[in-house]
Amino acid sequence: MLLWTALTFPLPQASTMAAKTDTLYNFIYWFSVLSLIPTVAAMLWFAWKYRAGKNTNPIPVIEGHPVFEWTVSLVLSVFFVAIFIWGLIGFNEIHDTPRDAYEISVIGQQWMWTFQYANGLTTTNTLYVPKGRPIKLIMTSKDVIHDFFVPNFRLKQDVVPGMYTSLWFEAPQAGDNQIFCAQYCGTAHSNMIGDVVVMEPGDFDKWLNGIDPAKMKPLELGKHLFTQRNCVACHSVSAGTAITGTVSTTSGTVGPSLKGLFGKEVTLADGTTVNADENYIRNSIVNPASQIVKGFNPIMPTYKGLLTEEELNYLVAYIKSLKE
Repeated sequence: MLLWTALTFPLPQASTMAAKTDTLYNFIYWFSVLSLIPTVAAMLWFAWKYRAGKNTNPIPVIEGHPVFEWTVSLVLSVFFVAIFIWGLIGFNEIHDTPRDAYEISVIGQQWMWTFQYANGLTTTNTLYVPKGRPIKLIMTSKDVIHDFFVPNFRLKQDVVPGMYTSLWFEAPQAGDNQIFCAQYCGTAHSNMIGDVVVMEPGDFDKWLNGIDPAKMKPLELGKHLFTQRNCVACHSVSAGTAITGTVSTTSGTVGPSLKGLFGKEVTLADGTTVNADENYIRNSIVNPASQIVKGFNPIMPTYKGLLTEEELNYLVAYIKSLKE
């Protein structure tokens, strides 16, 4: 069983389309293997049988065997047509979205994914969906062509600027499934990853409607936004990575550590220094390319237009609270 799993498709089948895609893939794979074996065997046999120096007599002219040739051609044609029809059925199923599908808007940009829900909730790089319910993604791009790809779902779709593309899936089991961008989109392409978090329907409803800003303090809202927008993927806030004097470039994260940032002198890539006050923090969120920290690459996407002024205030308050 372990050998069979290794020779077929070891990834989890986390969507209703995954098993069907794997079945077609395995059929094509093993048909190709079984076709390769007799082809290579015949090639080796003829290479040995008619090798140079074996026979002194001239090799006879072979006119061919029409019945054999036509039989092979027809059998292969039947297999190729069957594979085409099989694939076409799956293609149509992928693009035939159920009418009761829950719609989520997706925006791709260098180098992150933004997900917008019907009630106005927005997340970054983490897509939360309920288990056992069809989900329709309506996708577009802010800059270049991206490609939304979830290997565990066996689904991918180009995300194109200036137009909408769509994709639907249904996840029958709870769990986390990684998102990749499958279209090279710039220098930080490999960092454009995220997660699909499949939740129990009840848990999803609580998550979708459970955040009440009126009952949360600014620091709590800032911490919630910091996690929701997936800032933790690039910036450390934990103890042991505190900034001393200038921003550390050895924290092991993609971006500078935020521990003890507020009030410190930050050395920029051009050699100048700037005080990490409220304006610096805000500008680093909405216009990160204008102040690149020394030792780090300019890969942070802008959040301009993605955060309200209130949300920016919450994030600034939270970052200010990260004392040494």
